[in-house]
Amino acid sequence: MKLVLYSGGQLRSNHKLHQAVVSLARQSGSQKAANRKLTLTYIPFCHDNASIFYHRAIRRFRANGVERFFCLHADQSPSKAEIKTAMESDIIYLAGGNTFYFLKHLRESGLLDHLRRFAKKGGVLAGLSAGALIMSPTTALAADYGLGPDENDVGLKDFKSMGLFPFEFSPHFHPKPKDIKAHLNYSKKTKYPVYGVEDGSGIVIDGKKMTVLGQATVFHRGKIVSETRTSE
Repeated sequence: MKLVLYSGGQLRSNHKLHQAVVSLARQSGSQKAANRKLTLTYIPFCHDNASIFYHRAIRRFRANGVERFFCLHADQSPSKAEIKTAMESDIIYLAGGNTFYFLKHLRESGLLDHLRRFAKKGGVLAGLSAGALIMSPTTALAADYGLGPDENDVGLKDFKSMGLFPFEFSPHFHPKPKDIKAHLNYSKKTKYPVYGVEDGSGIVIDGKKMTVLGQATVFHRGKIVSETRTSE
């Protein structure tokens, strides 16, 4: 699988993650395929005000070589034709927002299963904050009081998500005592390692290879098991 997980932030250091997305999409056995026009589908967490963030994504990825773009709204009952168009993209980008609202509508629209198959077939799947969290085994940490939870206004009770990698992704991590303590406590409740990733940083997964770009702290069973600090 080819996955890129963004913590968030409008920071210049995200440019390495944008480049990683495009580089993964360019990987191919033929020169013709490597030079083709790349297509990116943008999936916002909610249709309200989505056009603002969609056009920001267009500017970022066009600067990195993507030429074709499509926006798909999970909460607007996407048609089979729209879903087919999205799944034929080189890259699918899951935006940030409210984790529970996003997961509910990805599940109800059938997109969650489509996205899982897309990733397992080798399509490049990128996610920002909630979008990255939904790619993990569970979104339970988004409901944890100590971690500054999202509002669960949709009443979601099943937090199971795509399960594309064997750890939990915690965006917007700050290496301050309060945040560290909250992550240590949460890590006692889950069987998965928890990657606390700072804004402007992220994780790139290419098959069996995983690379942290920027700053991340890994928590497991109430302990810090590793810290990564890479320069730009």
